[in-house]
Amino acid sequence: MDAAADTSAVTNLTARYAELVDDGDFAGVGVLFSDAVFIGSGGPVKGREAVERMLRDSVILYEDGTPRTHHATTNIAVEVDEQAGTTAARSYVTVFQALPDLPLQPVAAGRYGDRFERRDGQWRFVERRVRIHLVGDLSRHLRA
Repeated sequence: MDAAADTSAVTNLTARYAELVDDGDFAGVGVLFSDAVFIGSGGPVKGREAVERMLRDSVILYEDGTPRTHHATTNIAVEVDEQAGTTAARSYVTVFQALPDLPLQPVAAGRYGDRFERRDGQWRFVERRVRIHLVGDLSRHLRA
């Protein structure tokens, strides 16, 4: 592969994570992190089942099966190490939420630090570090 294709592939994984979380598909997120560690405010969790459980235990889902959120991932910077078959990516994330009685608003903003590796020709998450710097009203998004 070339650097542009590698960058596109890991950028797509970053976007896929946001889509799955916003769809409430925590099993799908677990698949993305099958062989990876997710490091957030609750400490590190590793592997498919642990990541899925962490999301189910912490994120509030509504009648439509979603958290009624929109994760906007921006400012993605990717560094490819073709020889090692690894990439590192940095990005910003802003989480928006809206409910019938809650106007659209940002509820959290921060950064992702991701590491990926290529296995069997496919890029996969190895690690995601979530650092939230700005916090709004999370009472309708996360369980206490």
